Amino acid sequence: MFTRIAGRYDLMNALMTGGRHHAWRRAAARAAATALPGSVLDLATGTGDLALAIRAVSAERFVVGADFSEGMLAEARRKIGTAPGIALTVADAATLPFEDGTFACVTSAFLLRNLQDLSRGLEEMRRVTRPGGVVVTLDILRPASPLWARLFGVYFRRVVPAVGALVAGDRQAYTYLPDSVYAFVTADELARLMEKAGLRDVRYRRLGLGTIALHTGIA
Repeated sequence: MFTRIAGRYDLMNALMTGGRHHAWRRAAARAAATALPGSVLDLATGTGDLALAIRAVSAERFVVGADFSEGMLAEARRKIGTAPGIALTVADAATLPFEDGTFACVTSAFLLRNLQDLSRGLEEMRRVTRPGGVVVTLDILRPASPLWARLFGVYFRRVVPAVGALVAGDRQAYTYLPDSVYAFVTADELARLMEKAGLRDVRYRRLGLGTIALHTGIA
């Protein structure tokens, strides 16, 4: 599915968020900058926006951008080109091909809702982060406010699939998106799962009028 929509992924992100998705990724990149010196693994790197944001904030860090979708990686390669300090690779977030404690920081943007086994994915993120390193996650969540949640639901369940059909030519993919959000855990539940996976000092803050959560935890 992600390979099908890769060519219009950036455009749809811009349309759905009014361009705010870049600000959210910059916030995640700043959180990653607090990690110990060393390289960063950006999981579900997609078209490479978070990897590029991390390099913009921390030019001294080497970033490995990993994704399960070859189509997304192809778009990332076109965007990143010969930019230094970023390498791209295919990887499954449930079985990462890296040794324990390889990275100073592991990040993900809009990955976690798509994992069949969320706990396993979080454990893998913690495993490949060295002790004292930082895990940073960014994802869409249901708003806490009942009124805003209703408005968000109308937008996400009706408008987004229609725009996806028109712009990306794929209503199914942009119907899956809101479905995945409503099936996902709450911000508090995600924090508890991160702690259960072995992360400590887990914190989060909401962005995007409460629809985006940025979680951090120490390995």
